[in-house]
This record gives sequence, structure tokens and C-alpha cells, in this order.
Amino acid sequence: MGGFIHLISTIFYPLEWVISWIMWGCHWVLVRCGMGAGSGFAWCLSIILMTMFVRACIFPLYTKQINAMAKMQAMQPELAKINAKYKGKKDPASQEAKQRETMQVYKESGSNPLTSCLPMLVQGPVFIALYDALFGLSAISKGTTKPIGAFTKQVAEQIENTVFINVKLSALFGSASAGGKWTIGIITAFMCLSMFYMTFYTMHYNTPLDQLNGKGKKAQWGMMIGMPLLYIWSAAIAPFGVLIYWLTTNIWSLLQTLWQVNKFPVAGSRAGERKKARDLKKEVERRAKKGLPTIEEEQEAKVIAEQEQRSIQGYQRVQPVKKKSRKKGK
Repeated sequence: MGGFIHLISTIFYPLEWVISWIMWGCHWVLVRCGMGAGSGFAWCLSIILMTMFVRACIFPLYTKQINAMAKMQAMQPELAKINAKYKGKKDPASQEAKQRETMQVYKESGSNPLTSCLPMLVQGPVFIALYDALFGLSAISKGTTKPIGAFTKQVAEQIENTVFINVKLSALFGSASAGGKWTIGIITAFMCLSMFYMTFYTMHYNTPLDQLNGKGKKAQWGMMIGMPLLYIWSAAIAPFGVLIYWLTTNIWSLLQTLWQVNKFPVAGSRAGERKKARDLKKEVERRAKKGLPTIEEEQEAKVIAEQEQRSIQGYQRVQPVKKKSRKKGK
């Protein structure tokens, strides 16, 4: 176990080094703004500001994820046709052709399945690095582990002795006082509630109505209940500082989800129908403001034009005119 922890520390040391300096920089600014250097609130706020800084840095990746998900949704009908075309065909030639046609659809749509994983690929290492850095503060303060960036022995001792609402930032649930356990329990409850509501909101408002029943619904409900339960287990083994980070990133994710569902909802979902109604209202107001024909008038004019064109052509299909062939000898 010790060897595995050492391996993790070695792999993520560069990221831990960066995180330590970001946290130290946030704390330095807060101290210059009048907060006490040994204030527990100052160090907690440093973790919150560091989390917001990291999430702001990866927000462009989040927008790419949204665009990738929209493209994936748009090409689902084409992928369904390919799956139906090669259904039951297990021979190598058919599988190769299926793979080739699938990749062609991805290429034409400009979509990359890995794009939707980018935010998680960034957040995962950050969480592990922060966990390892805060978890190692005790060893750094005792001098049994080398410093990590800005987390020198002196800084580690300061953070170790920092108390915020009856609990040290490096304390675990088992080592906290009775009051500290209540604080950790409340933070964990907020973590669970934010995750539960985010999952519920996505399932209720941003899932196509035809997928809200059956196995898909059961799987979503399982995730909605399972993730908070996982938080309860994780909170028992994570330092209090990590829980502050976790709660902050949950709230950020919830706000991002509310924004995404409002601006880029899935077609056929409740949010999608609401956005369609909003867009229609805006279009009606735009036309009225500029004195343009209404949507109904435009559609009616289009139907009349098509009828007039058909009457002129006598409902006959216009035959293509062939070019006159050159006469022989000329």
C-alpha cells in the first residue's frame, strides 16, 4: 500500500506543485486583504478560489464537450442506420465496413468521442493531486516527507493547526472532534444534495421524453441515488480540505448544468421544448419589431407560391433536357 501511495505521489508531484502554489497565492492575496495568516477561513477560501480558478481554466474544454455532445446527438440517426444495416453480420468484412462507415460519420460531423471526456480527464488528476497534497500535510509538518512546492514545513504546520468550524483542514472524520464530525457531516450532506439535484435536474428536464421510461429510467435513478451514497463513503476517508474542494466543484458543476440545460438542451426533452417555445417567442417579437411578415404569413405565402408553380407546370414533372449531340463529321 505504501508503495502504491508513493507511486501516486511521484506521478502527480508536478500537478501537486502547481496546486500548492495556486493555493499559496490565493492565501497570500487574502492575507494582504486583511485576513489573518493563520485563519482557517482564509485557507478554506484559498481552496475555494483555487477550485474556481481551475474550473475556469477548463471551462473552454467544457464548451467543447457541449458541442461534442450536440454533434453526437445529431448523428445518432446515421449511426442507427449503420447498426441496422449490419445487424447480425459478424463476419470480418462486415465489421470492417461498419467500422469504416461509422468513422466516416464521425469525420463528416467533425466530432471526436474523446472531446466529451476532456473535462473529466483534467478534473480527475486535479482531485487526486489535491487529495494527496492535503493528505501529506501532516507528514510534511513533521519533516518525514519532503515539501511540495509552496507547502514547506512551516506552511504545512500552519495549515495543520488551522481550524475552521471545529475541524482541522487535514482532519479525517475519524480523527475529528464531536463538533468537527458535525461539520464534516453537514458538508457531506450539502455535497450529496448538490449531486442529487444535479442528476435529478438533468434526468427530469434534459432527457428525451421517450427515454424516461423503462431500463433507462431505472439506470438514471440508480445513478441519482448511488452517487450521493458514494460521497458518504468517500467523506469518511478524505481530509476536510478535500471536502471543501469537492463541495465547491459540485456547486460549480450544478451551475454549469443549469446553464447548459437552459442554453443547449437535448432535443425532445422538457428543456428542449421550453427552449423551442422561447426561440419561437423571440422570433415572433423580432419579426413584429422589424415589421416583417409573421411565421404563419410566411408559410402561407410559401404554400401559395408552390401552388402557383404547380399550376404553371400542370403538375407535370419537368423532364431534363439533353444536350444536342454533335453531328457526325462536324
